[in-house]
Amino acid sequence: MAIGTAVRNLRGDGRGRTLLAIAFGWVFVLGGRFLVPSVLPQVKTAFAVGDLGAGVAVTIIWGGYAVMQSPAGLLVDRLGERLLLAGSLLLTAGSVLVIGLAPVFVAFLVGCGAFGLATGLYGPARGTALSRAFPEHDGAAIGATLAAGSIGSAVLPFLAGAFVETAGWRLVVAGLAPPLLAVTVFAWRSVPPRPASTTPPAAAPRDLAGDILDAVRTKGVAIAGAAVTLMIFVFQGVSAFYVTYLVTAKPFSQTVAAGMFALVFLGGAIAQLGGGALADRVGERWLLVGVSAAGVPLLAAVPSVGGVWPVALLSVLLGSRLAVAPITNAYVIAVLPEQVQGVTWGTLRTVFFLLGAGGSTLVGALADRGRFDAALYLLAALTGLAAVLYAFLPTRAAARTA
Repeated sequence: MAIGTAVRNLRGDGRGRTLLAIAFGWVFVLGGRFLVPSVLPQVKTAFAVGDLGAGVAVTIIWGGYAVMQSPAGLLVDRLGERLLLAGSLLLTAGSVLVIGLAPVFVAFLVGCGAFGLATGLYGPARGTALSRAFPEHDGAAIGATLAAGSIGSAVLPFLAGAFVETAGWRLVVAGLAPPLLAVTVFAWRSVPPRPASTTPPAAAPRDLAGDILDAVRTKGVAIAGAAVTLMIFVFQGVSAFYVTYLVTAKPFSQTVAAGMFALVFLGGAIAQLGGGALADRVGERWLLVGVSAAGVPLLAAVPSVGGVWPVALLSVLLGSRLAVAPITNAYVIAVLPEQVQGVTWGTLRTVFFLLGAGGSTLVGALADRGRFDAALYLLAALTGLAAVLYAFLPTRAAARTA
């Protein structure tokens, strides 16, 4: 019922094409970022590196993504969403070619950094474009888009796991370039330019910094930011090594492990689509508490659950934690002052993802010491802390007046 209502609310007035273009772009931007972890066993063999080196590569991708968030937010306010979205897709297409053609591990890391920076242009523009196009149903619109990204994150790594043995990891990664170029054209033609009347005038750097600081110090933004940073940190650690863990600890074949990884995002897509729409109707706080609290026992169960079907079910349920993203994103964007919305949202995303990017390095370091299970228990505890923080989240109305 909630999903059907959400779909009806997202159609009409030409907005459906805009939503479709942004969602398709996110399929490849997000799916591409999770494709790399799915081929890490082959990358490690090709360059003779361990789990720590593999974790550093994933951290560089997400670190580059994080660093670009603040500049991208500023560019949204100055250039508009359409140019940022199309430009991100075009540059991402170039970066996957760099990764696929890398002759040595250092060049591979450079390609990972370029990929992270290019994809980093997409996130802030995606959020503000959807919030502007669907002001009354922003949670549903963002949830639908993130659900599309989760489907991409399920399908692309699964296909990579299925074809990597025959096609090789280089062709698998570089093969993202053609669809990225096609979506670039689609986004440019479908996303409308921002009306001139909604582009804020340039502010003095000191005034701009003060406005940003005032915005992020409000109770709602501070609590939501701290909680979602913990959730991102945890998910980076899990997603970077889920395939590797299942191959080495269960053990599953890489194809089966990639399928389990795909199920995480399938569960995430369902949770994001339904969660964003439900939050629009009932509010954010207790929904976020429930989703994050449920993630604690699920993560803690990963080391002890065995067998294909139990792990498959657990993988789907693990994906439910992805529902926090559309709900938190819509909440924070809605309570930020419009005159600094883009740059503040970008700055916050830089903090979220820069801190969160360390999750993969932490898990990689513990894995190299034979402490994979301990890493999962630690991530479960951090998820519990996020649930406690979400319990203190004020309503949107209260956050705006704070």
